[in-house]
Amino acid sequence: MSVRSVEIQVDGARLETEPDITVAAALLNANVVGFRTSVRGEPRAPLCGMGVCYECRVTIDGVAHQRACMRVVAPGMRVGTRGNEPPSATGSAGATSDRVDVAVIGAGPAGIAAATRAAESRPGARVVVIDEGIGPGGQIWRPHAHGTASGAAAQWIDRLERSGAIVHRATAVVDVERTEHGFTLRAESHDRTLSIESRAIVLATGARERFLPFPGWTLPNVFGVGGAQALLKNGTSFRGKRVVIAGTGPLLLPVAASLARAGARVQVVAEQAPRGQVTRFAAGLWRTPARLAQAISYRSAFLRTPYSTGNWIVRADGDTSVRAVTLTDGSRARTVECDVLCAAFGLVPNTALASLIGCEIRDDTVVVDERQATTVSGVYCAGEPTGIGGVDLALVEGEIAGLAAAGSAADARLPGRQANFRREARALDRAFALRPELKALASDDTILCRCEDVPSGDVDPAWSPRQAKLYIRVGMGPCQGRICGGALECLAGWPADAKRPPIQPARLSTLAADVITEPNS
Repeated sequence: MSVRSVEIQVDGARLETEPDITVAAALLNANVVGFRTSVRGEPRAPLCGMGVCYECRVTIDGVAHQRACMRVVAPGMRVGTRGNEPPSATGSAGATSDRVDVAVIGAGPAGIAAATRAAESRPGARVVVIDEGIGPGGQIWRPHAHGTASGAAAQWIDRLERSGAIVHRATAVVDVERTEHGFTLRAESHDRTLSIESRAIVLATGARERFLPFPGWTLPNVFGVGGAQALLKNGTSFRGKRVVIAGTGPLLLPVAASLARAGARVQVVAEQAPRGQVTRFAAGLWRTPARLAQAISYRSAFLRTPYSTGNWIVRADGDTSVRAVTLTDGSRARTVECDVLCAAFGLVPNTALASLIGCEIRDDTVVVDERQATTVSGVYCAGEPTGIGGVDLALVEGEIAGLAAAGSAADARLPGRQANFRREARALDRAFALRPELKALASDDTILCRCEDVPSGDVDPAWSPRQAKLYIRVGMGPCQGRICGGALECLAGWPADAKRPPIQPARLSTLAADVITEPNS
């Protein structure tokens, strides 16, 4: 076996794989298309690629329901798919406690900027960052498995490391409670429980992809657009595979470029927005030459691939995995054979933790003031939860929030930059608004809730989200409605349901952890 390979076991069979890649990437590279079996007995595989959908759950070293996209392969690791490996009894996870001045939740651009400015502005202050990712960067700055960050990402990550802020990687916050002195956060990784008492909190929880159900969207090898990019960066090989990309927004371009450069055969990029809207948006890029140059660079990477505006998905077909996708422009349909389909319809702010804490949510975004302070004293929010706006806006808002959370003076340069980036975000929203036809993609027997296998025809739009949970278990699965909830907000106009702890599946030992009284040394 090469020194540059790792041996693991999958369903009892030996598998040699690259080191430093995720379990999901290792399985996909070995052509494992069924990670788990759904309620109806269908094979399921990764969708989001970033820990949101819970479709990639496997048993790892006897511990069931581990998200394969969030775990890195290790020598001798035992992986069981579709429940083939029985779970084993495990002891309690190790417990760690701490007391800090500022806790930042999320290590994307907004979280990195918030933690960095908070730590830099108050020498000696204790600042921690808690993030589910393998390393800081979030989805947009996620480095490749065998690479390092570059450009602005590398500069900010290096600055974060030098600031003295402590980063807890691969750790998920599952509950936040108000206390006399601030807040207590409960979090966990796959092998430990973490309790942190903090005076102030910065929520930098980012966004997730919006998935709208269509026939065939539960087939293996149907990924989100950003999900495919995350899987690629985590070590999944797309070389030689026929790929169709369909959805909306500027994210289609960098994903198509990344996949093409990685050796994928990108068949078509289908943008649902009408050509006129996309053209007007592109024409406006002359005001920001750097963005225009970036867009040209992306498009040149897949120059021979059609970029079709005013086109959207009708259905996907396949057997054990996707084999073809049907697209339409509203008058004519065409079928394109493929090995991989990347489909998503924009982004949805992650507001679950803000809702749990009691922050005001309006128009699906967290309400903040000019200091990025929410309606709950001591809680600040930055980046996509306050409105989808891109990396530059997230960085500026993170800086503002970090300084405010640390009790430091504001930076007078930031509000003007923030206003400019907000204007750009509004233009993007107008250009890539979802067309009404997308609300009719699903047939009655199309699965809506992937966790519980609830078909669209079982949902009564007159219900509330709570009624749907009680009657047909929509949103009751491991993803806690992060996939079907966003779809129902778009399709049925349902508001987001109120959040209760734990904010995602957690161990009982995490929920029962004592509130700390003394910080770690």
